[in-house]
Amino acid sequence: MSLDGFSMHPLVRELNTKLAGGRIDKITQPNKQSVILSVRQPGQNYLLHISINSQNPSAHLLERNLENPPEPPVFCMVLRKQLETGRIAAIRQHGLDRLLLMDVDSLAAGGQIITKTLVMEFMGKYSNIILIQDGMIIDALRKIGSNSSRVRTVLPGDSYMLPPGQDKLDLFTVDQNDLLQRIQQDPEQRLDKAILNTCMGFGPVSAKEACFSAGLAPSTRINTLETIDFKAVLDALAEIRTAAEAEQPEPALLLDANKKLLAMASFPLHYLPDAAALTFPSISAMLERADHLAGSYVLPDKDRFRKLVKNELNRAANKLAKLDDEIEAAENADEYKIRGDNLMTYQYQFNDHEDKIITVPNIYSETGETITIPMDQRFGLVQNMQNCYKKYDKLKRAQELLRVQRQECEANITYLESIEASLLASASLAEIAEIHNELVESGYLREKLKRRNNDKPSHPFHFETPDGLTILVGKNNYQNDKLTFKTASFNDTWFHTKDIPGSHVILRNAGAELTEDNILLAANLAAHFSKSQGSSKIPVDYTEIRYVKKPSGSKPGFVIFTNQKTLYVTPDEKELAQLLAGAQ
Repeated sequence: MSLDGFSMHPLVRELNTKLAGGRIDKITQPNKQSVILSVRQPGQNYLLHISINSQNPSAHLLERNLENPPEPPVFCMVLRKQLETGRIAAIRQHGLDRLLLMDVDSLAAGGQIITKTLVMEFMGKYSNIILIQDGMIIDALRKIGSNSSRVRTVLPGDSYMLPPGQDKLDLFTVDQNDLLQRIQQDPEQRLDKAILNTCMGFGPVSAKEACFSAGLAPSTRINTLETIDFKAVLDALAEIRTAAEAEQPEPALLLDANKKLLAMASFPLHYLPDAAALTFPSISAMLERADHLAGSYVLPDKDRFRKLVKNELNRAANKLAKLDDEIEAAENADEYKIRGDNLMTYQYQFNDHEDKIITVPNIYSETGETITIPMDQRFGLVQNMQNCYKKYDKLKRAQELLRVQRQECEANITYLESIEASLLASASLAEIAEIHNELVESGYLREKLKRRNNDKPSHPFHFETPDGLTILVGKNNYQNDKLTFKTASFNDTWFHTKDIPGSHVILRNAGAELTEDNILLAANLAAHFSKSQGSSKIPVDYTEIRYVKKPSGSKPGFVIFTNQKTLYVTPDEKELAQLLAGAQ
């Protein structure tokens, strides 16, 4: 769900009013899909966030800067070289397309002023940020070669080509008669599709809002409409145009009961009456909230590690299934010994290489049951008997080895699930760096260890109980170990989900007797920060720190403990939300 070109019209006006004439002080690139420009105006600094994330591609102002990696990517370095210290001449829109252009004037050699244009194409998965000068591409965030597109390449040194235009009408300038004639062009078409195909910059949200304002269903066919209906459609479009032209827009988000983003526009929306409507003082504020709801901002490497862990978990699960099959086969080892013993007993009754199978009375059966033995006709009876004994010996030896391998495989699955839980809880570069180092040290990544960022070290979650006790929650396995064995006192209380990967939770009570409310709160946090988040009746163990031990050579986050008590909790996520919002 993203903003359509029509709603971007007032957004461009908002950005141009605040940023035109400003000097670009600094450029950063928080991740592969976004760029942030720090713009200095007299008495005010702005942060322009340009994102090409397919969920919500947009350009808007930020209230607070995002974390940046220690080493800027190549595209960021190019932008710094080309645009830093430049002044923004104007921010404009190409027609009513989702295509914004920012002209930046810079001082070149000899005092000459040159203009470079940062093109922002917000077109779903095809979104891009392109820097051009005199119609030539200097660089692009996403380079598109001839192998990726036969229609339009985007490479340094190429001539910049605008995306193909659409034969639609501009609602801000078109005559109403021409607008009506175009809508009526295809009598069999649905009303919402006719509006989409007629009005430049319109997306599904704007079209459905126009239908709702006209009092008509989007699925209504054009040939069923009367003159009064067409007048209602034109009035609805005029109303939307007036709202988009307003000096002070009223941007709105529509959410469902699960806080999922349903629609957004630069004008009030009414076509989903059951949805919760949120209004904002500016379009930038709306887009920033939409980014948060859609999870558009992803820390560098977080997705990469998530995919790595998922692949390793799938591989471990497949290995576990194969080990189970081999263990089941190994548990039938005695069958081969019984076959060999019967062959030894009855070998003189048969000839070599004659029978594919032989059936004889089982010497171990007390009721005289027979046993059928498959024979390999390439070998004689004695060799078949010896093969049975060899198979028996091999399976007996394999039983213990397979059990050990299965235990190791289960331990690896548990460990990978703990990293998966850590990725969910991680929200800073320092925390992702710790997970990176853990994956490297565990052998899942073949990369160099990252240096610790001493300026912004990672910290566990910090909560307070109503009576003033501190609760600490680890965000990854390194933090879990540090919390349990370095931070916590011997008589603090330790919480963890029973046999479920999750965070170590420390309730710092220093041996004081715990109230039922405090135990329940810490247990709910342990359940929330675990793989079972969102489930019911989650088992949580708790005991004093003195009873928690770390076996020598064990993986990060792994502990053994005794003297524990277990309770079952079903966290109320709504009650926890306020506490989580204030987490430090």
